[in-house]
Amino acid sequence: MSIVRANGLSVHVEQLRPPEVVSGVPGDGPTAVLIHGLATDNLASWYLSMAHPLAAAGLRVIMYDLRGHGKTERPPAGYTLDHFVDDLAALLAVLDVTGPVHLLGNSFGGTIAISYAARHPEQVAAIAAVESSPPTAAWFERVAKRLAAAAAQLPHEHVLARISAERGERASRRARTARDVLVTTSLAHDLPASRLPAEERIAAIRCPALWVYGGSSAVVELAPDVQRLLPHARIVTVPGQRHSILIDQPDTVGDIVLSWLRQDCGLQSGPVHAATGRDGRDQPPSPTTLY
Repeated sequence: MSIVRANGLSVHVEQLRPPEVVSGVPGDGPTAVLIHGLATDNLASWYLSMAHPLAAAGLRVIMYDLRGHGKTERPPAGYTLDHFVDDLAALLAVLDVTGPVHLLGNSFGGTIAISYAARHPEQVAAIAAVESSPPTAAWFERVAKRLAAAAAQLPHEHVLARISAERGERASRRARTARDVLVTTSLAHDLPASRLPAEERIAAIRCPALWVYGGSSAVVELAPDVQRLLPHARIVTVPGQRHSILIDQPDTVGDIVLSWLRQDCGLQSGPVHAATGRDGRDQPPSPTTLY
């Protein structure tokens, strides 16, 4: 575990380096930054799904806990979209990442990724988003409703007890994590008040882009916004999957992302399958996301 100071915060960061056999030089090669979702999530969702396959394919992999999440510092206020984008920019500077990066975002992490690209297009080589949307008013309205409902319900013990009884202890732990974030920070207030990038700034993004959706997720309804703003983006829908597709089907998501990286982004690597890219040990499931 590594803690670095970025944008005035103590930020939890994990990194994986590509093996020498893939990249030629240990640690050499393109950089992928993996960004998780809100409230119930942390960097573990990427670490236990795509991080090792990406490193095995030749990328330097950087994961970090967003402000207020996981082991990163939790300030009481400061949770607009600009705060999250500023954190990412500061983190890359602290880690001395100078070349264009591949940004991968799960849920709201994808929104952070494309918002960073709208601000720093020259610093982004490609964007892959899972169950996400560009920063549109429609997406922020959905996120705001989910956050408001969770902030109103989760502080009540009887709600947590019902979640535990109906959905199991794992879901209860996720709910308690979300409660802690929402009760101790201004996230539910700040994020809906965010200043959104102008749509023309988003439409000006020209790097390769991939969006992956679960066919049974409500978020797939926002795919037309991706098509409208980023007509060059590749959109893949996996039938029968829900918002938690990254956790439920990591090998499927991994195969889609790695294939896209090779075909659309020119990644030069051997055929690394997501199922074999990790260390082979049984891993506990990671949290899913509120958004």
